[in-house]
Amino acid sequence: MSGHPAPPSSLAPDAARLHGAEVDLVGPAREICRRYRLEFPDEEGRYGEAGMAWCVHDNQHILSWAVMAVEYGLGIERQLKWLAGVLRSRAFPLERLVRDLEIAAEVVEDAAVAERLRGGAVFVSGLL
Repeated sequence: MSGHPAPPSSLAPDAARLHGAEVDLVGPAREICRRYRLEFPDEEGRYGEAGMAWCVHDNQHILSWAVMAVEYGLGIERQLKWLAGVLRSRAFPLERLVRDLEIAAEVVEDAAVAERLRGGAVFVSGLL
């Protein structure tokens, strides 16, 4: 990779509705990325500051998908397959997406959302 990527230019969802209540997505996404960076400190050198911005941005989407999956009885596999394809095209190791989803499941408070995220990790593992 030549140089660091630019930070995200699009917005990610800040909140979602779960069981009739608004759920913050930014705080948990930041915590997921904090834990993720502790496990993969080499990403700072590879992606620079934009890497953390992308991590938070992508995790806001991932959390939104998981919340919507619970709220509406949907799956998140199609969205994760799309994200895995985008990341793969950028030479991002998909094993790390699997770990990110596992960390996300540890961070979220709702058990059903955590279960969707764990299922997503298993799904992405099958794409490796």
